[in-house]
Amino acid sequence: MCGRSFLVMTDTNAVLRVPPASPAEAAAHFAASVAFHTDVSDVAAALATDGDPGFVLLDSRSAEAWDQGRVPGAVHLPTALVPDQAGQLLDRSVPVVTYCWGPGCNGATRAALALAELGFQVKEMLGGFEYWVREGFEYETWQGRERRPADPLTVPVGEGDCGC
Repeated sequence: MCGRSFLVMTDTNAVLRVPPASPAEAAAHFAASVAFHTDVSDVAAALATDGDPGFVLLDSRSAEAWDQGRVPGAVHLPTALVPDQAGQLLDRSVPVVTYCWGPGCNGATRAALALAELGFQVKEMLGGFEYWVREGFEYETWQGRERRPADPLTVPVGEGDCGC
C-alpha cells in the first residue's frame, strides 16, 4: 500500500486503530475521488443552467427501470449494452456522467468502467436515481414529469444549499 507502514495502536479507539493517512496521501486520494465522482446536487445545478452543461448524463439501468423514472435529459444506455452501442450514441470528446439506481447498485460503476475502456472521459454520479428523487429534483416518466418532496435526511430543509 504505497510503502505506508501501518502502526496498530492498541490503546486507542477503533477509529484511530489504523492511523489516518498522511496529508499528502489523503490529498491524492480525495483528488482522485472527485475526479471520478460527482453528486446529485452538482449534476442538478449543471443541468439547470441555460447552456450546455459540458457533459452527457447516462442512465445505465434497464428499460424497465428507465420507464419507472429518469433524470430529464439523460441518455438511456443499459450497462450491458455500453461496449456495443456507446460509440454510436456518444461523442468521445464530451465527458459522460453515469448513474444507476443508487448507492446499493454498481451498474453506474460498471458502465463508467466500460466507457473508460472505450476511451471516454467519465464520472459516476453518487447516489444515483434514488438520491435524485430523494433530494426533491424533478424526474420524468412516460406519463410526464413528477417531483417528490425532498427527504430531510438527504437535504437541508428550508435551505437551498447544504454548504458543501
